[in-house]
Amino acid sequence: MRVTINQIKEMKQKGEKITMLTAYDYSTAKIIDEVGIPLILVGDSLGMVVLGYESTIPVTMDEMLHHTKAVVRGTKQAMVIGDMPFMTYHICVGDALKNAARFIQEAGAQAVKLEGGVTVAETVSRIVDCGIPVMGHLGLTPQSIHQFGGFKVQGRTPETATKLLKDAQALEEAGAFAIVLETVPAPLATLITQKIGIPTIGIGAGVGCDGQVQVINDILGSFADFVPKHAKQYAKLVDIMSKAIAEYYEEVKAGTFPTDKQSFAMDESILAELTGCD
Repeated sequence: MRVTINQIKEMKQKGEKITMLTAYDYSTAKIIDEVGIPLILVGDSLGMVVLGYESTIPVTMDEMLHHTKAVVRGTKQAMVIGDMPFMTYHICVGDALKNAARFIQEAGAQAVKLEGGVTVAETVSRIVDCGIPVMGHLGLTPQSIHQFGGFKVQGRTPETATKLLKDAQALEEAGAFAIVLETVPAPLATLITQKIGIPTIGIGAGVGCDGQVQVINDILGSFADFVPKHAKQYAKLVDIMSKAIAEYYEEVKAGTFPTDKQSFAMDESILAELTGCD
């Protein structure tokens, strides 16, 4: 059985920290699932760390569904959450319902995530009413990066802090089962966590959240363009991969790879017959 939204909510009630990671492919998802991570987000961050876009905004539904299917195939226990891309839930509720359903029906995800608070609360409510679990996302919402004027901490003024709290409360009332708080001052994230009854999952929001999420490429050090302040590199795969690829390159050039160990033999009599055909 996969992890359910009720189990995630119970973790908050018990004071048990919740762990979430992103994944975008079968192999990575399989490793994360086998470790026991309960939540896997197929984030639209794949636009930057996998597809090479400058932001998450160009990511399409087809791209998200393609990667979500791969992640679902690699998992057995984790709840897989599909990130609804830019403008797939903003135009009208009908579009939002159709696109959320595609994540569940076509890609096999168990929930969806979307950005925004009060402005999307009605949409969240309608999606939940259709039987699709929804995770919210507040604070630095990457799909609004042009509105924010860059990747900036959100909630540092009385007005924006109050708005974030109201947004969180609106999402809870709309039926969201959890909320990602991204790049929010730690004290504010702690307050929001205390004020609402559903779990908060922080990313750059301090230890006071009910759980944490990170982009897998950031913690493994496999994305070299930049390292966010909120990320800790538990490995530096870029260095390891570069060394391995360089060694392969040199061995091929030198003719030392492949060796007999990586080659296949055949019956010498057959080879002799082929030679005699000349």
